[in-house]
Amino acid sequence: MIELIPAIDIIDGQCVRLTKGDYDQKTVYRDSPAEVAKEFEQLGFKRLHVVDLDGAKSKHIVNSPVLSRITTETQLTVDFGGGIKTDEDIEKAFAAGASMVTVGSIAVTQPELFMGWLAKYGADRMILGADVRNGKISINGWKEDSTEDLLPFLKKYIEAGVKTVLCTEISKDGTLQGPAIELYKEVMAAYPQLHLIASGGVSCIDDIRALDAAGIPAVVFGKAIYEGRIDLKKLGEVRRS
Repeated sequence: MIELIPAIDIIDGQCVRLTKGDYDQKTVYRDSPAEVAKEFEQLGFKRLHVVDLDGAKSKHIVNSPVLSRITTETQLTVDFGGGIKTDEDIEKAFAAGASMVTVGSIAVTQPELFMGWLAKYGADRMILGADVRNGKISINGWKEDSTEDLLPFLKKYIEAGVKTVLCTEISKDGTLQGPAIELYKEVMAAYPQLHLIASGGVSCIDDIRALDAAGIPAVVFGKAIYEGRIDLKKLGEVRRS
């Protein structure tokens, strides 16, 4: 059964969503991310994906107090990303209660640093972020595209011990136009042992069922929740199916 992971994206301490990573296309949904997290917990979710969008833009963690409140006020297993660029940043994220961190840009720009973190903290606490636009890995809050192609990028880190990858198709993110299932199937065909977390484009429960049918291990989704397109109570049916 596919793992269901709701997402909370944070700007200025508020729960927001962007469209295709564009900070100029921002919608504020709630003032308190911690209250949203508590609601997810009450609905039976165990995991939460938290993104510090201010951090991603600023290239250092900004919203660690918000993360700390979420992890203090819930029992959710939280993975946190956005702005993790230094040893101080990653230590701050773990100190604020993150169980795992999602790191993408550093894996492109400073692979030795990423490898050091993988060795120090272990593969169970490190999620490799692979944000894709036009087949290339995007970095720094999706403001820049690297020269790295997706599958070779994944290959070198899987061989180094990475077990979990969060893959976002940027052109789908926040659009509610359906996930990039063919892309995720391509990744799973190449690396069937990978715990792949699909992200971007989920618009309804049928999208989640389609990812499950395709053999994708996990999915992150956010905007469809906040726009009322997914009845969270009905997600229990997906869990049991």
